[in-house]
Amino acid sequence: MNKKLFLTLSLLGCLYTALSSHAQLFVVDTSSIFNQDSIDTQRIKVQYEMTYLQDTVSEDAKPGRETLMLEIGKQYSKCYSYNFYVCDSLLIADAQAGASKETMLQHAAAIGDSRISYQIFKHYPAGKVTTLDRLATTNFLCEEKEEMPEWTVLPDTATILSYSCQKATCRFKGRNYTAWYTMEIPISEGPWKLYGLPGLIIKAGDDKKHYTFSCTGIEQCKTPKPILINLKGREKVSRPNLNKMYERMAKDPMSFIASTAPNVKVSVTDEHGNPMKSFSIPYNPIELSE
Repeated sequence: MNKKLFLTLSLLGCLYTALSSHAQLFVVDTSSIFNQDSIDTQRIKVQYEMTYLQDTVSEDAKPGRETLMLEIGKQYSKCYSYNFYVCDSLLIADAQAGASKETMLQHAAAIGDSRISYQIFKHYPAGKVTTLDRLATTNFLCEEKEEMPEWTVLPDTATILSYSCQKATCRFKGRNYTAWYTMEIPISEGPWKLYGLPGLIIKAGDDKKHYTFSCTGIEQCKTPKPILINLKGREKVSRPNLNKMYERMAKDPMSFIASTAPNVKVSVTDEHGNPMKSFSIPYNPIELSE
């Protein structure tokens, strides 16, 4: 069932769409793009194709796909969705040009589906991991103690993207992961929150294949490029509380938006134009409780 949800805020235009049980929230927030500070300089930029299975109940459910970018500096790293970044930038340009909601929706659809709205900064600040995310109309900042996976390095080897790789396994954030890393790029980094091996992680995934990461490109940054972060105007939240909000948002997006953004008017219609009181989104978070 296809559904469209339009949000209206007095000072800010918002557009929300839910298509075939996938949901996206596009909040036109210029501060997230323009009011950023440089915290490091990129040494290497790595591109990954991420797959994720949100619906673990339906037999015909297909995994979603996302392009992740990993910017690695001398001290810090930043992981984020390329699709979400491009979509955010385009929607800001549309808003500044006074584009209609229909035009914004068309542009967003042309870029592709994006479920990953978070940005993860490993080692920032020292000994911590900082996650920036947006739910409804609120920008959140979650700072937690850095936790390095406890890897078991195995003798298995493979060649991936012409790199000689070695196998390693770990249990991390409630899932069992297998990773392939290369000593040819001796940087202890990887996608999402995975790191701690003596080389760059080229490929990784959990044993249920709910979340996988496959490197599709590596760029050596020969000209200085900053790693940017925006900490302004964000509400600080603990990881347990942020996880609870993710769950609430998936269980009943309309109720969550109504409770966190009371000035937003929400309406939902199905493909026949009939009003809907509520709906839910399949929820299978990458971080699970042990």
